Amino acid sequence: MVSIERVMRLRSELEARLLSMSILATLLIAAIAVGFGLLSGSTAIVFDGFFSGVDAAITWLTLLVARLIPQAGSRRFQYGYWHLEPLVLGLKAGVLIALVAYAFLSSVAAILQGGYVPDFGLALAYAAIVALICLGMWWWMRGQAERIDSGLVRLDVTAWLMSALITSALFLAFAAAALIEGTALAPLLPLVDPAILAVLSLLLLPMPLREARSAFLEIFEVVPPELDARLRAAIGRTLEAHGFSNFEIYLQKAGRALFVEISILVEAGFAEPVAEVDALRRTLADAIGKATDVRGPDLWLTVTLTADPEQM
Repeated sequence: MVSIERVMRLRSELEARLLSMSILATLLIAAIAVGFGLLSGSTAIVFDGFFSGVDAAITWLTLLVARLIPQAGSRRFQYGYWHLEPLVLGLKAGVLIALVAYAFLSSVAAILQGGYVPDFGLALAYAAIVALICLGMWWWMRGQAERIDSGLVRLDVTAWLMSALITSALFLAFAAAALIEGTALAPLLPLVDPAILAVLSLLLLPMPLREARSAFLEIFEVVPPELDARLRAAIGRTLEAHGFSNFEIYLQKAGRALFVEISILVEAGFAEPVAEVDALRRTLADAIGKATDVRGPDLWLTVTLTADPEQM
């Protein structure tokens, strides 16, 4: 029988391998972008390379966190390293927001300055190659992410989708520009590249914003109302079935870890054996696991029995 701890360790190892492959693919794209961007004279392509390079650096940071999380805590980090996951997710989402905002502002500035005309042949070749790489990585990573519950991998999947959409839009823009070259619409050529990048930036901005909101809610220890209601219902049913009607629940979520503290008010003469209390704790852990799918080392459950209402 495979233990929960072993399953968690295998999941962490798979997570690390996925992020390592993502870093290598991102660095490859960054190198391709810089080369093609300089040769074609396209600032959009150079920006895409810059985007990929920064993304690779932050993905490397997420990889370090992915390897730290399954380790036992230390005297300095006695609860382990769970709290680092939302911090890294917030950092990565924040950087993506900054890069998308920069792309929009630089596009607007280029339009106001009259735009530019890159080498559309080289630009088309770049966009086609990188769009295929990004779409392939997004499709493959999305399939792998379904096997494990990892916010780090999910955010990386989102980043690959963003990169694929950006590059695909650039490909369409370059193709449209190549088609109108030499026609009556030729004066618009300098505006094609910055205009499509500006529109796409606005369309992509909500994606990292949602990820940033989720990460910062965990950083500031804001419990999602839906999670609170679901856990209170599951724990309440379990305790009432065991004859406890007066209790209080405190929750905190940090990345994949869930901290649950349950204070139960008992009679002054309560004298149940320790084995009975341990059995109750296991029952509560099972109920929480069924309600949230958080089990094993990811669940930190504290059950306190007290006859003093002020201690709840």
